[in-house]
Amino acid sequence: QVQLVESGGGLVQAGGSLRLSCAASGRFLSINVMGWYRQAPGKQRELVADITSGGRTNYANSVKGRFTISRDNAKNTVYLQMNNLKPEDTAVYYCNANIRTSFIGVGTYDYWGQGTQVTVSS
Repeated sequence: QVQLVESGGGLVQAGGSLRLSCAASGRFLSINVMGWYRQAPGKQRELVADITSGGRTNYANSVKGRFTISRDNAKNTVYLQMNNLKPEDTAVYYCNANIRTSFIGVGTYDYWGQGTQVTVSS
């Protein structure tokens, strides 16, 4: 009943910029932490950045100073502004959100977007 739909991936040259968007839709009560993960071929999925419902942010050291995560709670959307992209940023980027769907029991669950390819050429 909850979907995360991603957009904004593509091919850019090193030093360029992209902005990823991820919108949650469906039936839910609230969204807690939202974040972006990425997975390059042959590597483990890693956290890129996340943001709490109150706006507190966290970044991987490799992207600090280059990427900015933000969210629009009215639109149930999280963004990732990626500047000064490097070839090592090439990966499939996945949106993640911890969402409360019920007041009964634990009531929260992690949802994942479909993934969007980001390719940075040298």
